[in-house]
Amino acid sequence: MTSTLEQKNVVITGGDGALGIAVVAAFQAAGATCHLPVFGPTPTAPVPGAVVTPSVNLTDEVAVEAYYASLPPIAASVHLAGGFVAKPIAETSKADLEKQVSLNLMTTFLCCREAVKALRKSGGGRIVNVAARVVEQPPGGMSAYVATKSAVAGLTRSLAAEVLKEKILVNAVLPSIIDTPANRASMPKADYDRWPKPEELARTIVWLASPENTLTSGALVPVYGLG
Repeated sequence: MTSTLEQKNVVITGGDGALGIAVVAAFQAAGATCHLPVFGPTPTAPVPGAVVTPSVNLTDEVAVEAYYASLPPIAASVHLAGGFVAKPIAETSKADLEKQVSLNLMTTFLCCREAVKALRKSGGGRIVNVAARVVEQPPGGMSAYVATKSAVAGLTRSLAAEVLKEKILVNAVLPSIIDTPANRASMPKADYDRWPKPEELARTIVWLASPENTLTSGALVPVYGLG
């Protein structure tokens, strides 16, 4: 990967989260310069070596437009930002659904749109979104989350068809529960060995986002682990 991503600029949303830190590290190991828009005035966790832009609201159309317009030429845009809620539908409010739409679908849509504009100027590139295993194996009790992650999957496949001739490849990964400290804390009796590790997911994301990927577009890549 080093030869193809060396000195390339890559946008990573959610890059200061548990998965994001592993993804940033993997891209940096491959030689890329990582650009991180973060919601707060500072990253949630330190991300050494990354170019961090604070106070970027990824649900705000104007803010996302301005952020991408400020970047140097990019080779890829990776969209990890999102949120999760698990409630039976009878207990899911309109506000719950709207928040999931905002965090999962709107952030991905706006970043995809602006990434396409930027990648056209670069002559092509890669976009990687994060949907979820629930898209293919939907459980009960999280209808708002499933609906919005399914929308991300649909967006990915439609966009892939739209921009393929422009040498922009668009894919999504479908993780199950990721082995993070927060997930372990919320499910202390779970079998953590069955959960995919952030570093494992990062390797797949880096490949999809790299010039090494010359053919794959419109794919929903299962990264479930053993769970």
